[in-house]
Amino acid sequence: MPTSKDETATTIDVSQPELFINRELSQLKFNERVLEQAKDTNTPLLERLKFLCISCSNLDEFFEIRVLGIKQHIEFSTGYTSADQKPAKQVLREVHESATILVEEQYRVFNEVILPALAEENVHFLAREKWTKSQRDWIQNYFTSQVEPVLSPLGIDPGHPFPRILNKSLNFIVEVGGSDAFGRSGRLAIVQAPRSLPRLIQLPSNDNSENFVFLSSIIHEFVHDLFEGLQVHGCYQFRVTRNSDLYVDDEIDNLPLALEGEIASRRYGAAARLETYRNTPDHLVEYLLHQFELDEIDLYKVNGPVNLNRLLNTYDLIDRPDLKYSGFKPLLPDPITSDSNLFKVISKQDVLMHHPYQSFAPVLNFIHQAAKDPKVLAIKQTLYRTGAKSRIVDALVMAATSGKEVTVVIELMARFDEAANIALANRLQKAGAHVVYGIVGIKTHAKMILVIRRENDQLVRYAHLGTGNYHQSTAKLYTDYGMFTCEPEITTDLHEIFLQLTSFTKIPRLNNVLQAPFTLYKTIIEYIEKETKRATQHRKAKIIVRVNSLTEPQLIQAFYRASIAGVEIKLIVRGPCCLKPGVKGISDNIEVRSIVGRFLEHSRVFYFYNGGRSKLYCSSADWMDRNFFRRVETAWPIEDRVIKKCVLSELELYIKDNQNAWMLQPDGEYVRKKTKNKDKKVTAQLELLKKYSKTRA
Repeated sequence: MPTSKDETATTIDVSQPELFINRELSQLKFNERVLEQAKDTNTPLLERLKFLCISCSNLDEFFEIRVLGIKQHIEFSTGYTSADQKPAKQVLREVHESATILVEEQYRVFNEVILPALAEENVHFLAREKWTKSQRDWIQNYFTSQVEPVLSPLGIDPGHPFPRILNKSLNFIVEVGGSDAFGRSGRLAIVQAPRSLPRLIQLPSNDNSENFVFLSSIIHEFVHDLFEGLQVHGCYQFRVTRNSDLYVDDEIDNLPLALEGEIASRRYGAAARLETYRNTPDHLVEYLLHQFELDEIDLYKVNGPVNLNRLLNTYDLIDRPDLKYSGFKPLLPDPITSDSNLFKVISKQDVLMHHPYQSFAPVLNFIHQAAKDPKVLAIKQTLYRTGAKSRIVDALVMAATSGKEVTVVIELMARFDEAANIALANRLQKAGAHVVYGIVGIKTHAKMILVIRRENDQLVRYAHLGTGNYHQSTAKLYTDYGMFTCEPEITTDLHEIFLQLTSFTKIPRLNNVLQAPFTLYKTIIEYIEKETKRATQHRKAKIIVRVNSLTEPQLIQAFYRASIAGVEIKLIVRGPCCLKPGVKGISDNIEVRSIVGRFLEHSRVFYFYNGGRSKLYCSSADWMDRNFFRRVETAWPIEDRVIKKCVLSELELYIKDNQNAWMLQPDGEYVRKKTKNKDKKVTAQLELLKKYSKTRA
């Protein structure tokens, strides 16, 4: 008797280590895809330069957080665990191998692709040997007047130990000879470039050329001026990347105060990586590795400036629209207009917005109208990232100052935004707002606003939920969904969640909104299992998921069982994905694609066919352990038929993308989707730009 799909799905061991891709190595693959954008000649040149910088910045953060995490597991023997079951030391070796190849490719692209292409456009990054006499005279004067006065060379001897080196700062190790005024023989010195100095200097020009020189080149050329009377035998740039993850004990009494201390120490955390210029002598490299307590596996020799991220400033310095993406003006979503009373609009229907294709202005206006409206009694909001100058925070301050009840749940542990969030928390408190910091040890990552308004002697709740942050700058760069609603089925659930975050309550009984760390994970697993059961009954079963990351192992196993049963599964995963698609007999029915384009894919959307009664959710949560179990996240249902149809059509558009799509292979590699000659070229982001905005030439 043949084995049924149901029996097969339960008998195959889907927890085998070989069925999982390592999370760290998958993250590096994402950076490779970003770097590929820098090579794409269909992308405007300065945008290609930006992609190169982004790949470098991503790699910095990878070492600051992920690599340091692995090293700490090794140091403290805490037991690094991952579904692929690779030992931590092996992962570290493979990371080094992959990262070395990636870094070499970054500098090859910089030297052999980007620089020549920019030179053809009369944009030059001048090496020292290319300086003309007039340029050299100007640069020398710049060094004397602007650079030398703020440099403090630090000689190393028994009275002057090796200095503390700031995380990701530009430094030089200098070999000097001869004796100084005190009769001391020179040997080694460290020159630290203060962060107040620009790393890229634009030279004056009498023609149409744009000429730049690196600060590192200037210091190299004139470093001998810092050691008068001595001989400089060599000057070599280096940079160290340090631990940037913060740890706060659950037992602390004052979270902001504890964080301020941690932020200060972050700059000098444990070292994870040493970068040196490729011609640095071996004895100096060994000396630096020793000083930072690093090994050869932590060393990366580069063929250019040790921090290519600094090139990003070029994008704003060069006024060349022809070398950048065409501008666009995001339109307002129907039925909102520039002078709409948003409460009247939302009272009649839910409104979905897809940023950045549609304007973020309605979200800003929603808070400002609430702040000014005498009928509004209270505003409650979560803030994860907002930016230094936030119109939303301005509106909340206005509302609190005018006497409205304003409650803000600020996530102080938002990585790299901790100091900014402490500052805005202080500002809101001074204005009279109630500021809370959520649950210590569990980040509040949910994005929601709740406005309580008195209408005809009744209290009515209006809400905004989002997949992204309340950050007006990133809203122009990240793809995210946001929705306005006043449906009691949603707003009542949000009220319960805010009570939970600001006070002490049991797990709320939510009717429609899914919440991590309580119901979100369990419900997703249940929906996958329902699709699996339908497939075993030879009924149509389909799942589409769009997230940034997919790493949670039990959920991946549920996908494998669903695939074995015959469920059609389409996964759009921008970054790390630990699931292996296309494995014969296990994941044949699963496709995984990554879309990398002009905008950073940031939306989280989940669709389950559900026997024709489809379930569709938008969410703040990626599908990772931390999002399901160590964060407060929300996922809200899309019930409106028109909105549901719109979101589903856009998911299908991403699946049809054959220009910016990278297909994940069973071996963990990504292959760019190819277009056959007869196929229509489809770029999801471009299609959505045409649909929702006015593009300027």
